Amino acid sequence: MGALAAVALVVAGTLVIGLRGVAAMRTTSDFLVASRRVSPLLNSAAVSGEYLSAASFLGVAGLVVKDGVGALWYPVGFTAGYIAMLILVAAPLRRSGALTVPDFAEARLRSPGLRRLSAAVVLVIGALYVVPQFRTAGLVLSAVSATPYWVGVVIAGFVVSVTLALGGMRAATYVQAFQFGLKLLLFIVPAVWLVVAAGPEVRHAAVHPVDFTRFAADTPVSFQVDVTLVVEEPTRVRTGEGDPRLLRPGEHPMAGGTSAVFPEGARVPEVRGDAPLDAQQWARPLLDQEGDGHPLVGTWAVLVATALGTMGLPHILMRFHTSPDGRAARRTAAITVALLGVFYLFPGVYGVLGRVLVPELYLSNATDTVVVALPAQVDTGWAGTLATALLTMGAFAAFLATSLGLVLVMAGAIAHDLLPGGLRRLRATVVGVAAATVLLALPAAGIDVGVVVTWGFTVAAATFCPLLVLGVWWPRLTAAGAVAGVLTGLLTTLGAIALALFGPPLGGLGGLLVTQPALWTVPLAFAAMAGVSLRGRPPSWSRRAMLRLHLDERRREGPQAPPRPGGPGAGAR
Repeated sequence: MGALAAVALVVAGTLVIGLRGVAAMRTTSDFLVASRRVSPLLNSAAVSGEYLSAASFLGVAGLVVKDGVGALWYPVGFTAGYIAMLILVAAPLRRSGALTVPDFAEARLRSPGLRRLSAAVVLVIGALYVVPQFRTAGLVLSAVSATPYWVGVVIAGFVVSVTLALGGMRAATYVQAFQFGLKLLLFIVPAVWLVVAAGPEVRHAAVHPVDFTRFAADTPVSFQVDVTLVVEEPTRVRTGEGDPRLLRPGEHPMAGGTSAVFPEGARVPEVRGDAPLDAQQWARPLLDQEGDGHPLVGTWAVLVATALGTMGLPHILMRFHTSPDGRAARRTAAITVALLGVFYLFPGVYGVLGRVLVPELYLSNATDTVVVALPAQVDTGWAGTLATALLTMGAFAAFLATSLGLVLVMAGAIAHDLLPGGLRRLRATVVGVAAATVLLALPAAGIDVGVVVTWGFTVAAATFCPLLVLGVWWPRLTAAGAVAGVLTGLLTTLGAIALALFGPPLGGLGGLLVTQPALWTVPLAFAAMAGVSLRGRPPSWSRRAMLRLHLDERRREGPQAPPRPGGPGAGAR
């Protein structure tokens, strides 16, 4: 009941704060970029709130439980991406005068086709990123209460669509900034409490892991999604109704929504296709998610995807268009690095405690819920209930803040870049995108949020990262080269994802390069973009376009200011 009350507070707070943006909603610029009047401090808090998604608030800790401490390379890549963004694209992107990434593409290269292609890429990245947010909202709510999975998904869709339809980017900014402060407080305070309340024995076990091969006590396991257990020796369990059931050696499907109590001393089953890590494997400092035997290559693949993908995430890039000028955009990125650095000190705390206190989440394939499952393992009284409610509140704030930005940028890609219309069309498109996301998330309870979000980062790294880096820093880039590079990155990455999902099982290095393709798709996209551009001739105005991106706005004032490369209004309809 406390968790439901916490979710209700977050929902009500989001809607009330979001109403602040309604009065200022008059134009497309108001809706998409809040009239470019957001201060660096407010904007950095909003960027941080938008960026700290389900993958950050819950996913990293869940990956630590499942894949070991090497999963902490994910937050390293997430934060490093902002440093690259600060150095390479933040200020020039704002100086372009664009409203969206497709806007920038057309303004820089005068290519309506590139604009439409970029809008399609925005939709692909957005879908890969936003569906896991809605999915985890449903999963977390069902984990802390008796509500069905679909309730959390529908709540997320309703709140996001209403907030954005009424207040647009300005409403999203206020909500995301508020929710970042809420998430930071509700993540750090329970983490400190857990470390203190867990006691010295648990703290020692957390930093000195042992093999998890047999249950140390009678252990209830709730299966929130469908899984198949592989049992190696006869095991007698009690079902949720209390009836005994004998699991013979072999595979046993466990339906989502069921539960079983494994007796003390019973051997821990495996989840089909995913053997549990022993203590040495779990404590290794590198990633080896698929057991492919190439942890260094796997770690680099994740770092390339997360760091370069951050630089190409459209909902984050749109935030820099809300800054008053290029210097403000750069200050926003710098403050964001500091804010994210503080937050990412704590996911590891939840992960290492989860390995000791709730290892059964590995069996139920619900390691994403480790953060909200921990307090009840430490304290079954009011303190544990309060901590669970606070973490549930923070988790819902994470889902909503990220979903606001993603739904907004997807609506902008449709109603501003593909099918340009006015404010009314933007509002209607927001509702449509949110509804479509709910429909996609309802059957997606069993997806691995860490893998899917990483695929979204990989698409961004292989498409928008080369487009922005070369578009900002290389005057010889041509429209044909940009189209070739974006298409190469998009098709190779989606091809690898399709092969991982529907193709034959692959192991070793080949399997790793299919499931984590950033190591080869990103260089290939850069090479295609540069190679095709070198075979053509850059437009005569390309150097003036570069000046616009790199000269401080105040130096460009007056009659000598270079014209926009796309002509008046080319980048902002």
